[in-house]
Amino acid sequence: MPEVMFRKGDNDQLIFYVAKKDLEETVVSLEFQQPDKWGGEMVLSDGQRYYLAPLDAPPKLPITLRVKRAE
Repeated sequence: MPEVMFRKGDNDQLIFYVAKKDLEETVVSLEFQQPDKWGGEMVLSDGQRYYLAPLDAPPKLPITLRVKRAE
């Protein structure tokens, strides 16, 4: 389970960054983006899929969270 830093990029895009792999991609799809639920399955711009256990509210960015690869 990698630790991922999420931040806002240009044009308010959500950026996914894993330092150990030097991987930086844009999140193109996030399962939950409501005020009371944020996270779930996400798809990156390169097609990779990850899962973040849903949070009770959108986090203040930047933030580092643990995710796992979605199957």
